[in-house]
Amino acid sequence: MNDQLVIAGRAFRSRLIVGTGKYRSFQEMARAHAASGADMVTVAVRRVNLSDRSKESLLDYIDRDKIFILPNTAGCYSADEAVRTARLGREAGLSEWVKLEVIGDEQTLFPDTEGLISATKTLVKEGFLVLPYTNDDLVAARKLVDAGAAAVMPLGAPIGSGMGIQNLANLRILRERITEVPLIVDAGVGIASDAAIAMELGADGVLMNTAIAGAQDAVLMAEAMRSAVEAGRKAFLAGRIEKKLYATASSPLSGVVR
Repeated sequence: MNDQLVIAGRAFRSRLIVGTGKYRSFQEMARAHAASGADMVTVAVRRVNLSDRSKESLLDYIDRDKIFILPNTAGCYSADEAVRTARLGREAGLSEWVKLEVIGDEQTLFPDTEGLISATKTLVKEGFLVLPYTNDDLVAARKLVDAGAAAVMPLGAPIGSGMGIQNLANLRILRERITEVPLIVDAGVGIASDAAIAMELGADGVLMNTAIAGAQDAVLMAEAMRSAVEAGRKAFLAGRIEKKLYATASSPLSGVVR
């Protein structure tokens, strides 16, 4: 099935995007990336040693000929801080793409949507391709699209919570109303069924880190997530049957010879 994820004109084979944090070793991270089939991984600019390239770095364990690096502004609590971090990543040669995070609350890590929209406007004007991590809020998502975001990335649940998709109705509304850019569910996935549900709702992709890196067997979980995203996408494209309160015979009696 030739069904690629296209963001800002760039095509990706996989609809699964994975992270680089929380793995027990860089070697385990590389094995999990390979098992996931992902061809885009997100890297926190603040976790990369940009001043001394002679020292070991997680970038040494990413095959940049096969995997596209998406820098992110994780840990930023203001629009100005996020903009500076994005600029730092671009100046260091990571990418002009950025997964934009502007956090508004330390405990929940929920986004500061006002700061997020402001930072998106600034970075778009500077030539960045911005993929903002946001709440499952249609109004905020609409403003991000109007600000020039290349994709919208609503949370499924709080970052790293593993609670799964908690906001089915909101994600359905976002899917119906945000059609100009890809919709990528980011944060909250815990197990493969969560990823499948996100894709069955019509998400164009799923981004995750902790669900894989924190699993007892990260490589096996990466394989599971790969299969789940693929299955959920196929189910969405196939079209589900109508839900009914009562049974409908799977072997109808009409046409049966008595």
